[in-house]
Amino acid sequence: MTQAQVAQGHAPLLAVRDVSVVFGGIIALNGVSFDMRKGQILGLIGPNGAGKTTLFNCLSRLYQPSSGDILMEGVSILTRPPHRIAEIGIGRTFQNVALFPNLSVLDNVRVGAHARTSSDIVSDSLRLAWVRRGEAAMNEKVHEILGYLDLEDVAHTTVSGLPFGTQKRVELARALAADPKILLLDEPAGGLNHEEVYVLGDLIRKIRDDRHITVLLVEHHMGLVMSIADHVVALNFGRKLAEGTPAQVQADPDVIKAYLGSKDQ
Repeated sequence: MTQAQVAQGHAPLLAVRDVSVVFGGIIALNGVSFDMRKGQILGLIGPNGAGKTTLFNCLSRLYQPSSGDILMEGVSILTRPPHRIAEIGIGRTFQNVALFPNLSVLDNVRVGAHARTSSDIVSDSLRLAWVRRGEAAMNEKVHEILGYLDLEDVAHTTVSGLPFGTQKRVELARALAADPKILLLDEPAGGLNHEEVYVLGDLIRKIRDDRHITVLLVEHHMGLVMSIADHVVALNFGRKLAEGTPAQVQADPDVIKAYLGSKDQ
């Protein structure tokens, strides 16, 4: 193995480097840095206003950092517009479900799969053979994901008629349909009951293990984060407060003071 290959093996999948975001004089993020290793579940925590959502939106390219860089496999993602982010293997879900409410589950998930297709409007309209083959493969993949997430029974149901917890799974299916290397989950436990949160935790671990997807989880639900994350980054007032294993972060005096209230909470 060459030195370059060895170095690459140790390189992070995603590297956040000294990222700052300033909105009209308000510092939302202040020099935040951390690495995500391939296969990790990384939890991003912090009180309201800590900068979690701002950082998340930088990673998904909705916001442009004022300074710093974000590297995916050693290459900056900051030159890419949001609609080109799926191409390099970054998928996301939204805190408030962002599905097409009048489309079926199947069609919503197909939208995710289309993010990684290479066809164009001319080829599509001419129904070229390679487009038809690609469409067949895409439909097969979509049905596999629906089966994986127990959504086959509602495949032809309009999304707006489904319970909130099921809609969250549809959004997860749509993100998986784009074959992400990194899955960004924005408050996935929001609006779920205790049992649904427990099932969600198992599902996130299963996705990581079965599909070899690295997960970044922004979440208020401390029980979920601390039970499934391999690594936790805590933010407060736009700065990185602590970083380490869930146990290390939970025991950190600054984190306890800023957020958790007490070690036992």
